[in-house]
Amino acid sequence: MGKSRYKLNEIYEKLLDAYSYQGWWPIINYKGEIPNKKGSIKGYHPNDYDFPRDNNEQFEIIIGTILTQNTSWLSVEKSLNNLNKIIDFTEGNLSLKFKELLETEEDLVKNAIKPAGYYNQKFVYLKNITDFYISLDGRKPGRSEVLSVKGVGNETADSILLYAYGMHEFVVDTYTRRIFVNLNYIDKKDSYIKIKKFFQHNFNGGVNEYQEFHGLIVEHAKHYYSKKPYGVDDKLLEEYKLN
Repeated sequence: MGKSRYKLNEIYEKLLDAYSYQGWWPIINYKGEIPNKKGSIKGYHPNDYDFPRDNNEQFEIIIGTILTQNTSWLSVEKSLNNLNKIIDFTEGNLSLKFKELLETEEDLVKNAIKPAGYYNQKFVYLKNITDFYISLDGRKPGRSEVLSVKGVGNETADSILLYAYGMHEFVVDTYTRRIFVNLNYIDKKDSYIKIKKFFQHNFNGGVNEYQEFHGLIVEHAKHYYSKKPYGVDDKLLEEYKLN
């Protein structure tokens, strides 16, 4: 196979050099932080790929993927901290404790997750993913299984598989689309699956690199792709733009 005209690995290295290791997915009770990040700085574990370190952190990541739908991580962080005050995420079996909380304290949970928005809908989705997680009994799920859970779409499923289970699935989010549409690598009308396959075919990296690339894309986009016109001041990746 000939050399790809899409220099994704070079872009990855350029972003890594600019922003360093991102340490996604953040864990709220972990003391690590990245002071120079835009937005939330707490809970990150740069260049440490041993996360999640236990089942509670795994489940925390999973409920975080539900809460982060259509909102910012800062809002999710507030919601997770609210929940952590109700049931300590570090003690006991978090998934079972959370299931009991969902079943007995609906209003309390909804109030706790309000910062993340769409709290009525997300409450239902949290119940669905909690039941699913418990039913797995420690088994790694397949992508189609995760997608079968009501409230889980492509991006959420891949976030769960990549970050909670350490599986080789690339996550495509809005920032990914904005950056790579601007570079003329993808079309804004391309489907999620088409973009995912594009990255998995053209980016040479393992699970760690998939996690880092996603985190780096988010960090870079916060600087140059949060407001229209997207990428107009993005000099860092200018050399990689296709005509």
